[in-house]
Amino acid sequence: MAHLQHFGWFFGRGFGPQGWGRPDYRWNYEWQKPAIYQQSVRQLEQAGFDLLIIEDALSLGSPDTLNLRVNSAYGGPKHDPLLLAPYLFDATTHLGVAPTVNAGAYPPYLAARQFATLQHLSSNRFGLNVVTDVKSARHFGLPELAHDAAYDRAEEWLTGIRRLWHSWGDGAHVNNAATGQFADASKLDAFSHEGEYFRFDGPLNALPFDDGDPVVVSPGGSGRGLGFAGAHSDVQLALAPLTAESITAYRAKIHAAAVARGRTPADINILFVLTPEIVASEEEARRVVAATRHPSDDLLRQVLAAQSSDLETDLTVLDLDRPIGPGVFGQHVSQGTINNLVGAGGDLETDTLRQIAARKARKGTISDKTGFVGTAAQFADFIEELGETADNDGFIINGDLHPVTVHRMLDQLVPELRQRGVLRDSFGGGGLRANLADF
Repeated sequence: MAHLQHFGWFFGRGFGPQGWGRPDYRWNYEWQKPAIYQQSVRQLEQAGFDLLIIEDALSLGSPDTLNLRVNSAYGGPKHDPLLLAPYLFDATTHLGVAPTVNAGAYPPYLAARQFATLQHLSSNRFGLNVVTDVKSARHFGLPELAHDAAYDRAEEWLTGIRRLWHSWGDGAHVNNAATGQFADASKLDAFSHEGEYFRFDGPLNALPFDDGDPVVVSPGGSGRGLGFAGAHSDVQLALAPLTAESITAYRAKIHAAAVARGRTPADINILFVLTPEIVASEEEARRVVAATRHPSDDLLRQVLAAQSSDLETDLTVLDLDRPIGPGVFGQHVSQGTINNLVGAGGDLETDTLRQIAARKARKGTISDKTGFVGTAAQFADFIEELGETADNDGFIINGDLHPVTVHRMLDQLVPELRQRGVLRDSFGGGGLRANLADF
């Protein structure tokens, strides 16, 4: 029996030149201005999507990867998604918006105050996608940390922010005009925090929330990242082979991590990220896939350039016919990102770079479960099946936040999903947290 699943959109290239290098760019939107994004989020809300997650990278990368990131506008420029959020809230009523936030870049008190402000301005629709990128630390005068230490810092940061959010105790906000008392200072928590990474004082100079804290999203796929999700996340962005067996196993790991930190499996929505390619017919799907079976060296280099941006490691200068080996990546590169490069069943130490790049370039069809090229009906079959067999919570669709991209992905898919009872027709009330708790 089909059941409702949650859907979100991952604004995969961030607040940058949307559609650059493709015909979409000829629509002449100004990517620096809000109109292109406001038009897109209205469509996402009408489609019944619960949330938008905005990717971000604070840095253009190390000096030796600058050209990789800016040459084709793949990794930069990027403007601040936190400042885009109010324009998106103004264009919508129900959609949640979760910009990516680097836990090392925003001091806890400043972050708590800004996030609280956005939660109030949006009527409880604000979320934050917490990442632990450490290579950008040099821009803020912060030390570069190893992978697990960056998660330790993020944990202290988020725990401190939550204490600040709750530094107005029950009954502190009196708001009694008859007696002339706005607040009761005796119920404010004027604490001092001195931790390993941060020092700050409370209470927070912002009002508490009536309907719950902002929603926390996290993308980590390493053991430490999954532990962080179990402790703190309301939404886990999951990357795994999309089979019933893999989804069930991944969900079990997250649920176990939640239980280990005193939470319940119901506290986390696990949403798997994918990039569908919707085509008109099965015949077209087969043609699209066949065209990628024997990628040229030029195409492989293009694939590696895109991956190099995410990994902050220039793979294009390496020998295509030798293995990469694990030592090429810095400690800050997440295991999840590396696993995404290598692919299911791949081996970083034995597979040649050509084999790895060819797997990334090769597409597959939804119908035979080798990829995500297919018709809207086939994609809906796939989603419905995983909801039934793996009890899946839902999916995050990855793409530019561009009207052309949104329509290309969703025009045929939304009616199919709604007909099957998989995609919501309407929203309840109460903001993003309430959306996620509707079913």
